Amino acid sequence: MRHKHLLIAATWLAALGPLYFPAQAQTQAPAESAATRLQGGKVDRESLISNMESVGKLLESSSAARQIESSKTAIALEQQVKARDIYAKAKAALAADDLPRASQLLSEARNTFFGAVRLAAPEEVSASKLESDYKARLESVNALLAAYKRVATEKSGAAKGVPETVAQIDVGVAAAAKLAQASKFKEGRVELDRVYLIAKAGISSLRSGDTLVRSLNFATKEEEYVYEVDRNNTHQMLIEVLASEKRSDSMVQKFIAAAKVLRTEADTAGQRKDFVNGIRLLEESTAELVRAIRGAGIYIPG
Repeated sequence: MRHKHLLIAATWLAALGPLYFPAQAQTQAPAESAATRLQGGKVDRESLISNMESVGKLLESSSAARQIESSKTAIALEQQVKARDIYAKAKAALAADDLPRASQLLSEARNTFFGAVRLAAPEEVSASKLESDYKARLESVNALLAAYKRVATEKSGAAKGVPETVAQIDVGVAAAAKLAQASKFKEGRVELDRVYLIAKAGISSLRSGDTLVRSLNFATKEEEYVYEVDRNNTHQMLIEVLASEKRSDSMVQKFIAAAKVLRTEADTAGQRKDFVNGIRLLEESTAELVRAIRGAGIYIPG
């Protein structure tokens, strides 16, 4: 029951966190609150009073407050007490009409409270999120794999290397599933990330240099250039993930270096709005990355 309640509190935190607890302010109070910035540096008294009431309820009567107390986690309880102390100071500052300080202290009280919520159930929340992330990535891999097979079928003639690529993806998905069965969702997600990139790079490679690219009907050369940038970025990420242990291989390193030079030239062409040459250079850069990936022992079409 405690586990269920803590997860409810954590879910509530995840939903409200962006409103009350900016990520950049998780460890210390900001110099000024969002309300202050929106007012151009001035604190609106009515808004501050309303926020003060909301935070008061948050600290004292919310389900999150109750779950911190029921968790019996010492450090979380200490942070809850600290949040209440800071809140009391914020109310005193408001009573003294020191609005900027009241606003700052109110933000600090909120941040400290949400820190207490996280401390109350870190393992439960983390495990739930890791499993959720794993399942989301698995869905993406399955969708990309289906798209990869579809594009391979659309290509005229036999698409060389497709069976090998599909096999690699299937092996990776199976390995991830085995890890997930052992509740190793973090490790399983890493495996899925790897095959996700294989599938994405495989699709873009199948579509390169043939009528399928032209069938995408780019409205402008700039739009096509942006598409090629994404293809190149995908292959760069793939070489980082797949070939990290073989980057010292001289041939692989040669291909990576050539790809980097071509990408720099492509970026320069894009900055000049010379998208025709930019597209050509990006295609050449991606081709070098494909060679590097194959040199690292992973076959993808291209």
